[in-house]
Amino acid sequence: MTVPATAQPFTERLPTDLERATADHLRTLIAQSMTGGDASPTLYARRNGEEPQPVTLTPLISEVMLELLRHIARGEAVTLVPMGEMLTTQQAADILNVSRPHLIKLLDESTIPHTMTGRHRRIRAADLFDYKRARDERREKALSDLAVMDADML
Repeated sequence: MTVPATAQPFTERLPTDLERATADHLRTLIAQSMTGGDASPTLYARRNGEEPQPVTLTPLISEVMLELLRHIARGEAVTLVPMGEMLTTQQAADILNVSRPHLIKLLDESTIPHTMTGRHRRIRAADLFDYKRARDERREKALSDLAVMDADML
């Protein structure tokens, strides 16, 4: 997958076994502290032998951290894409896991909003993720409907 200039690649390599174990441990600690009724866990960070400093995670930051750590613990490479980022058609196709020609068809049908920069189409990341969320919801509903139909036939 090509990476937008402003996207922050987590790394150019897959996480090591130690990084995976560390991510999983930290994910577990944050998740456990959140299930104890506290939606804002406090972590302590120490720098150069100084006293540990408390860092309270907001619920949003906790959720983002959990998601990030979950991927790292699985050994997956991670790239952060700002929601306002303008993506190329290839980047958008890679995110949706579809071919570039299929994505172009979706754009031409106005299924996903886009803009033209010269001769090139650009898709705002937020619009792409809105489409992806709606697509995934439609797929989930279709699978549920099929499961109900299958159960009725038994």
